[in-house]
Amino acid sequence: MRAAVYHGYDTINRYVVNHDIMNCTADGVVGNHLYSGRALGLTEPWDIIQLHPDLKSDWSAIQKHYRRIHIKHTKEVIWDLDLNHLSSQIGFQPSVFYFGPHEYRYWGDFDWLKTVEFINSKNNFMHVAKELEIPTPETHCFNSSMEIGIQAFMQFSFPCYVKAAISVSGVGIYRCETPLDLFRSLKKFDPAIPIQIQEEVLTDSFLNMQYRIVGKNLIRLEASEQILDGFVHQGNRVPVEDAPWEIVDPMAEWLLEQGMKGIFAFDVARTKTPDGYDYTAIECNPRYNGASYPTLIAKKLNIPEWISLTLDTDYRKLDDIDLDGIEFDPRAEAGVIIINWGTISQGKLMFLIAGSKSQQNFYVKQLEERLAL
Repeated sequence: MRAAVYHGYDTINRYVVNHDIMNCTADGVVGNHLYSGRALGLTEPWDIIQLHPDLKSDWSAIQKHYRRIHIKHTKEVIWDLDLNHLSSQIGFQPSVFYFGPHEYRYWGDFDWLKTVEFINSKNNFMHVAKELEIPTPETHCFNSSMEIGIQAFMQFSFPCYVKAAISVSGVGIYRCETPLDLFRSLKKFDPAIPIQIQEEVLTDSFLNMQYRIVGKNLIRLEASEQILDGFVHQGNRVPVEDAPWEIVDPMAEWLLEQGMKGIFAFDVARTKTPDGYDYTAIECNPRYNGASYPTLIAKKLNIPEWISLTLDTDYRKLDDIDLDGIEFDPRAEAGVIIINWGTISQGKLMFLIAGSKSQQNFYVKQLEERLAL
């Protein structure tokens, strides 16, 4: 079986959409309790969405913005994030950011849970990739940093990265240029935490390869180039020059067979060679990710070329943001769309910026000027 190409939004099911990230995010993310709002643009009028009550003050403004740019979305809002609503709404399927133990309590799909929890470990990912003959960087997996003796340092290539097997938003990842750097970095990990040590991949870019499971069908959703600040995801760019689906298709199919549901993605390193590109798979994110929200809105609006970016702002209300003349125009397939709107109270917004590269540059410059007082 091979994954199909994405041809449209899932209109088969009605969803209760709860994309709160508080149960699975890293500590210290600014405004992380407000991220449920970024799922609004993915919904259809027949869905229900759960939003944090702190988003109420900007609800009218985001509706006006989406109405002007022709994004249809649900207006049925539950102003709390209680997961009990996943099972209490008769006739609705759950749509969640991450299907973990908390979500499982209210929607008892054990195959989905065990698949997500298993592949969310970078060490388990490497084990399956080896079985499926998927190319990966040289990686050594350990159940504990205590397993690594001084003599073992001789087998590692430097520079390298030491990573917690389970990490979020780049937390728990350290670059080590020398054995001494590695020794010091290992001391930062609790001995009970599984880790891996991975060779550095000399690459010009990382790709995000997204899939979606609708019913029993595996769909290639989108390939995008990641925009990174260090290890932290800042945005994505579409289209990419080359999309190596054949590299990760086998694991996507394996995940479908194991019971995976919804959206998931792979991080793939792309390295320029004289003959083209080499690709190595780094990890699987068995959940929605930062690229999913602009991707699905771009699909809904048939936008072929775009970037997504998170930008700082001095404003704290959506009504104060001036998008006149740069707001998305469906006829031109160009302009600015607000994606993660709830975080404006914390001084940041995520945008989808549609259009050619020259148009994108113009809109970004305009946004940076207009977001400042």
